[in-house]
Amino acid sequence: MDFFETILFPFKWLVSVIMLGFHGGLSAIGMPAANGWTWTLSIIGLVLVIRAALIPVFLKQLNAQRRMRLLQPDLQRLQEKYKGKTDPLSRQAMAQEQMAMYKKHGTNPFSACLPMLIQMPFFFALFQVLSGITTAAGQGKGLGAMSHEQVVQFDEASIFGAPLSASLLHGGGGDPVAVAVLTILMILAMTASQFITQKQIMARNMPEEAVASPFLQQQKMVLYILPVVFGVGGIIFPIGVLIYWTITNLWTMGQQFFVLDPRAPGHGRVPPPG
Repeated sequence: MDFFETILFPFKWLVSVIMLGFHGGLSAIGMPAANGWTWTLSIIGLVLVIRAALIPVFLKQLNAQRRMRLLQPDLQRLQEKYKGKTDPLSRQAMAQEQMAMYKKHGTNPFSACLPMLIQMPFFFALFQVLSGITTAAGQGKGLGAMSHEQVVQFDEASIFGAPLSASLLHGGGGDPVAVAVLTILMILAMTASQFITQKQIMARNMPEEAVASPFLQQQKMVLYILPVVFGVGGIIFPIGVLIYWTITNLWTMGQQFFVLDPRAPGHGRVPPPG
């Protein structure tokens, strides 16, 4: 077991335990255990559990973003102070003053990435679980907390003729046309929701005076790079992973809508930074 596998091992167990919990509950209320929609709803249940647990982190992120927005005029004055000074001592002094400013206001440029960073181990764990389903089924093994019988059941589960463990690049059984069409539709939905969510964050948390600020440039990079990364990577993601990330993006969109007041850009319903 390599280092990456060792780190992800507990996350794979947790991901599979949560999915099995929802699967067992859905089966108990009458949904067919082997049905693809039962497993799809189990993946959606996994999203709900993880994102609900991250709500406190999300609220802290909003306050950190708001502090960062209020900090922009001071950062621009600092840039003007060191404008044209390219010697190492000046650059070091500017960096130290920036860090002191971030510390004073209780924020940093990377605060917006915290919820995503926390989610990444679960995302990779789900990717490994779903990618290894077919192999585990063929070898007569279980996977994470899933027994061999449950692994085989998931491997045979499909929606619209496309297995949840199949991907556009690697196949995985089922109707190839159905797999291709569903994968492309899910990739489009995933990238579009990612773009809209980031655009929403920028529109509601960025003041007009920050047009040329490093923070805005960072946000613009995230706005365009993340959808491209996930869009290109989508061809190797199993359909179940695409469902997970699309639902995650939709949750984020809804969360932004309910927490941030659309009538007052840049002002939310969370308490103001203290």
